Amino acid sequence: MPRLRFKVHAVIQMEERGLNVEDVRVALDNGEDIEARPDERPYPARLVLGVCRIGVLHVAVRDNIENDEIIIETAYRPDPVLWEPDFKTRRKSQ
Repeated sequence: MPRLRFKVHAVIQMEERGLNVEDVRVALDNGEDIEARPDERPYPARLVLGVCRIGVLHVAVRDNIENDEIIIETAYRPDPVLWEPDFKTRRKSQ
């Protein structure tokens, strides 16, 4: 697996949300891409849905293929108000 690199913003948010590095690693290991933005710069972006010790987790990442690393931008428990029950589909605005 590529090396994980955490942005400072991600670390701060993870601490506020009670998440740790292992939660993110586990969610990425068993997760699936639910959104992909391959044309994003400087690196392709994607949103991963996975499960960790606290339940369902979304992890926003960028793939730096040249350096064999995944850059973690943020991780959070998806809000059921904003996501369908499968947590894969965003709810339509009302």
